[in-house]
Amino acid sequence: MTIADLWHILRKHLTTVILVFVAVFAAVAVVTFVMPPKYTATAELFATYTSSSDSQDTSSDMNSGASYLSTQIKTYPSLVKTESILKPVIKDLGLDMTVDDLADAVTATNPTNTFMVDISVENGDAGQSAAIANSVAENLAKQISSSLYSSSTSGSSPIELSVVQKAQTPTSPSSPKIPLYLAVGFVLALILAVAAALLKDVLNTKVDGSEDAKELTDTSSLGSVPRSDAFNDEAPAIVSRPNSMEAEEFRRIRSNISFLSPTATEKGHLLVITSTEPSEGKTTISANIAASIAEEGKTVLLIDSDLRHPSVAHRLKIEGHVGLSHILSGQATPRDVVQPYWKPNLHILPAGKRPANASILLNSDIMRELIEQALKQYDYVIIDTAPMTVANEATVFGRIADGVVMVVGRGVADKKDLKATVESLKTAEVPVFGFILNFANPKKIHSNNYYYYYSDNPRKNGRQPKGKHL
Repeated sequence: MTIADLWHILRKHLTTVILVFVAVFAAVAVVTFVMPPKYTATAELFATYTSSSDSQDTSSDMNSGASYLSTQIKTYPSLVKTESILKPVIKDLGLDMTVDDLADAVTATNPTNTFMVDISVENGDAGQSAAIANSVAENLAKQISSSLYSSSTSGSSPIELSVVQKAQTPTSPSSPKIPLYLAVGFVLALILAVAAALLKDVLNTKVDGSEDAKELTDTSSLGSVPRSDAFNDEAPAIVSRPNSMEAEEFRRIRSNISFLSPTATEKGHLLVITSTEPSEGKTTISANIAASIAEEGKTVLLIDSDLRHPSVAHRLKIEGHVGLSHILSGQATPRDVVQPYWKPNLHILPAGKRPANASILLNSDIMRELIEQALKQYDYVIIDTAPMTVANEATVFGRIADGVVMVVGRGVADKKDLKATVESLKTAEVPVFGFILNFANPKKIHSNNYYYYYSDNPRKNGRQPKGKHL
């Protein structure tokens, strides 16, 4: 993954990144400021070695003593946490804690290459932390100097610990370290936010927006159609709600389609509309595009070629028992089944009854002749085909039209299936002219500006209820 790919994913899941970052950083900040303060006081001791011999110390004795002292002093950090040292401290100071509790609060260290012992105590009370540190230091010195090394002959210890620096009452807490904790929280929040975006991108197998569709189809967007109850009406939005945001979006799509310049046969343009999965709203898109082009005065024929699952007639509430399947089987002529709709220049050819041999009929010479004849009579012939995961007729018609228009349903289209569909069309040398994102998030498309401009009461109607496409 390149930096550009990572940036693309972060932009796509920007909301997730922001929410995770704010949540994690806020949690760290709350814990930091709620955490009770702790104070650390440190006492320092110095160890010396005294030979038990009455004779004058030789160089050899001094080296031997230094070696012995350096070995012994390394054990003192562990010795500090023992009962013999801490129990007298608890008794002297009247502490309400066990030896184990006190051992957790005491830390002893021997700085490298020194005969020093540093005893630090962390406690919620600044004064008590200093008192405990000094008491531990005194008891350690007492134990080392008297009982641990004392011999029956001399009665004194060869090692003596002296307190060279008493612990002072700390004036500021040592924990929590607010700047450090917040800096760590910032870095942690940033890492988790990026990880959440990457995880969401991996787990999300559905197309989530125009950026996904553009990347997978390797082509540009012709428009984005939001979810809206405008598509619950029997008629297309251009017909039932001509001043709506949805109608304006299809006028925008109409303008973009006019620049596609598909191959013309003497007069007309062939527009093949397909999708990868069922339920991506392909029929709704096809009907609205047909109406938007007809609104401009062009002659349009909308053909429902999805003989396995006819839906145009049902969508537009027109007679659909007789249609394309009857023409292809020789039972009717186009004149018998083509129906005018809304305007004299907009005609609909329903699919008719479902035949058993849909693939054979749609790949027949009669179908090709029908398309060629229609292109001579209409400015635009729009074919609503079956989804690519169901049948391959879109490829056949796409070769005639020199390309197809993909309808991509947000949250419906599977990324892998869409990519496979585009690769299949590419193998067949059928380019994708562009895609139309259906069920788009209204907050992420430009059409909101149109709605406020055309609506009589934008404050009241600014938010459209959710609806379902066919």
